[in-house]
Amino acid sequence: MTVLIAGAGIAGLTLALSLERIGVPVRIFESVAEIRPLGVGINLQPHAVRELDELGLLDRLDAIGLRTAEVAYFSSHGQPIWAEPRGRAAGYRWPQYSVHRGKLQMMLLQAVRERLGPDAVRCGVSVTGWRENGEGVEIDLSGRDGSGAGTERGALFIAADGIHSTARAALYPDEGAPAWSGIVMWRGVTRGPRFLTGRSMAMAGCKPRKFVCYPIEDITLEDGSEGALINWIADLKLPDDYLWRREDWNRPGVLADFLPRFADWHFDWLDVPAVIRAAEHVFEYPMVDRDPLPRWTHGPMTLMGDAAHPMYPIGSNGASQAILDARVLTREILRQGCVPAALEAYEEERRPATGRIVLANRADGPDKVLDVVEERAPDGFEQIDQVLSAEELAETAAGYKKLAGFDVDGLNQRPSIVPPAARV
Repeated sequence: MTVLIAGAGIAGLTLALSLERIGVPVRIFESVAEIRPLGVGINLQPHAVRELDELGLLDRLDAIGLRTAEVAYFSSHGQPIWAEPRGRAAGYRWPQYSVHRGKLQMMLLQAVRERLGPDAVRCGVSVTGWRENGEGVEIDLSGRDGSGAGTERGALFIAADGIHSTARAALYPDEGAPAWSGIVMWRGVTRGPRFLTGRSMAMAGCKPRKFVCYPIEDITLEDGSEGALINWIADLKLPDDYLWRREDWNRPGVLADFLPRFADWHFDWLDVPAVIRAAEHVFEYPMVDRDPLPRWTHGPMTLMGDAAHPMYPIGSNGASQAILDARVLTREILRQGCVPAALEAYEEERRPATGRIVLANRADGPDKVLDVVEERAPDGFEQIDQVLSAEELAETAAGYKKLAGFDVDGLNQRPSIVPPAARV
């Protein structure tokens, strides 16, 4: 009855914690030799926070992240377009969090080891293949040097091994590399002054040139004033022949490649070039995703998280959707047992839902308001309602929330995905 999971990321660890709650044994196999708190800041939307709260992790989230109070949009000239409250300030029963992705992963990992035992996650091995057997599935493992590392048997195999998923590549060998959007993102974390509410997620510019920032930790600056660790992302649209494939996916960024395009963004609410220059490290990422798949589930195995539906980091939904994947799959295993039918039911709900979000993010999701303002008022504006009506703003925000599953009333009123205290 054991569920075998490839990947100790957010999806795999959340699934393990969820299955433990309903009494299903789990083993996780992670390719890296040691899991470390890598990555940059992310946001967890209230629908994902609800699921982690129901796993008893809300206090731990408060210990590693900040509760996001608002999201605010600005033009390329730093003029305010629109702002709205987030989390409990917006009427949700659960907060929204800005948190370092690596800290979130380590928090989930610690909880897994506490609740499932220190050997629940086996590091330094990759799942290289799988096959059905009479009682479920058998997986093949290899070490970091490519040598065989044995086999494991279980009832189900869940591939949550990320955007470069080995399992997805085996299922779809002709798919090729992830699809590049033409956007390159430079990301960093800077010690700087608090801005706006001190809990704001701010976005300025438009799709070809955009700056996103939000605090992920309160700090005290060298002069004794209150400050923040500011997670920031600078996006630029680059020519089709830009050599984004030439090195690593997470290679060090060079300020000269992007800072000049933001050099005059000295806004009254934030000095953007100063924030960029003050970062201890800058990394460069291509903005990539993959086309929605026609099928995730093949007998006793299925895909989950970025292995199933990698999406652009627009609308703050990648990690949140991975958490929802884990919870819906847990519910179906609770209902039907560790059988392929549970995987099929999970896919029937989650594959269409995440496919719609992938496509919406390609169209810029809720950030579309920035593009509209740039197109209609490239030289700035006196009053935003002369450029974009309140109705257009409200419709854009509400439509994306509903699509992604976190409209306020829908989330507050729906029953729990996994019934409390239920066990197989």
